[in-house]
Amino acid sequence: MSRSRHGAPLVCLRGVGVVRGDLTILENVALSVHPGEIVTVVGPNGAGKSTLARVAAGLIEPDSGRIERRKGLKLGYVPQDFPSQPSLPISVRRFLDLPCRLSDADATRVLEGVAALHLADRPLAKLSGGERQRVLIAMALAAKPELLILDEPAKGLDPISENDLYARLPHLRDEMGFGVLMISHDLHVVMASTDKVVCLNRHICCQGSPKDIDALAAFPHFSDPDSANLALYHHRPHMHIHDDPEADDADLDR
Repeated sequence: MSRSRHGAPLVCLRGVGVVRGDLTILENVALSVHPGEIVTVVGPNGAGKSTLARVAAGLIEPDSGRIERRKGLKLGYVPQDFPSQPSLPISVRRFLDLPCRLSDADATRVLEGVAALHLADRPLAKLSGGERQRVLIAMALAAKPELLILDEPAKGLDPISENDLYARLPHLRDEMGFGVLMISHDLHVVMASTDKVVCLNRHICCQGSPKDIDALAAFPHFSDPDSANLALYHHRPHMHIHDDPEADDADLDR
């Protein structure tokens, strides 16, 4: 059995639409994430990717359709933008305690998981954008989520750090057992280890495994063998692969 079909979905969007004034942001979107599954959403700017992430996280109510979540679902969410507060005198280690106090061992574990342990004593306001992204992911991991929603997690990272983060995520998934819904800022770059790629442009244009949608060529900016964590995504507008998300309604909280 595929990893992506272990158990009922963690979250399932059924015919979801979001409208703001005369602008349709999402239209009839159907998508699900199962335990242990990594789903990567790609698409151009303005495609509705961040809105989709917020809907899945429960931060936006859809105007049409419905969203179903597994009862008692523990969710970790990393937004695309987290403004720095220069006047906030707090270290990274203290920042991790804000939702709930962590033991030193747990703080070390999550910071090591994203290669950020060396930042523990640094002031949060002094971090670069990429360093802050790592800390935000560590905070989301500290909640021991069943579903991790990442909106452009590589934002602010240089290409080598981006590749490192993408290489670490499947290992963290295997270790902690969560599912992942990840938004990509770059239409052409997706994780080779992704179970499902979803191409979004307000509606779902196509979805399937990276192989199904021809994500086969190595990302050209890397010569290191580890760059296999990245793949080049070729969108074929004429090709539509649509999945009807299957859900066990008994295990979902509508």
